[in-house]
Amino acid sequence: MTPASARPGDGIAWITGASTGIGAAVAKKLVADGWTVAITARAEDKLQTLASAYPGKMIVAAGDVTDAAGMKALRERIESEAGRPVALAILNAGAWQEMGAGDFDFAAFKMQFEVNVIGTAACLDAVMPGMMARRAGQIAVVASVAGYRGLPRAVAYGATKAALIAMSESLKFDLDKAGVKMSLINPGFVRTPMTDTNKFPMPFLLEVDDAAGRIVRGLAGGYFEIAFPWQLVLPLKLLQSLPARLFFGLLGRGVK
Repeated sequence: MTPASARPGDGIAWITGASTGIGAAVAKKLVADGWTVAITARAEDKLQTLASAYPGKMIVAAGDVTDAAGMKALRERIESEAGRPVALAILNAGAWQEMGAGDFDFAAFKMQFEVNVIGTAACLDAVMPGMMARRAGQIAVVASVAGYRGLPRAVAYGATKAALIAMSESLKFDLDKAGVKMSLINPGFVRTPMTDTNKFPMPFLLEVDDAAGRIVRGLAGGYFEIAFPWQLVLPLKLLQSLPARLFFGLLGRGVK
């Protein structure tokens, strides 16, 4: 039997990367739906500002997702403060830096893997055992449509998101048997402080509240993959099926 989506009565929600952008917008939507939400990021001042608008509904839990021991301790503190377990974990912390062969930067490459992949794994290590022991809960990993196939100027970012997609798919087999819902979130371009620095065209750019609504509805609806907008997802899914010769020939025309 497919595990059920988490509901507010099951416990609390925990969102990483929650100080701005998608994480903050999803936290607001979940509070409106009746959740108590623990919000995590390194910028405690931004978390405090966000939580101050929702007294008693948000738990500020600042921390660095790359610190695995710290994430376990943070999850324990969150559950102790709330008096309930983490029933929904949305692992959203991420870093992005445009990169190609000509400006390949090992330090920036490593940083993106540490935040996007290792940081997600550290949070999984913090929440997954408890959920499996209770045979209840929902984990959502935020990847990106950029992980569907290797795209220009996304040498590091695309690779991290491809890793998260494969990891989430692999985990689903065991988590289904353990009674834990696994969800994968693959957004396209969303207007956030992270994408505000982009100097290239961003087709089908969504506002952050629109994206957050799609995520919350998808999680409640029990979908494994929540990917949007379809106008971007569909062509990228089609690119996945192309043989290498056609793929590079098609995309290579637009690369300067």
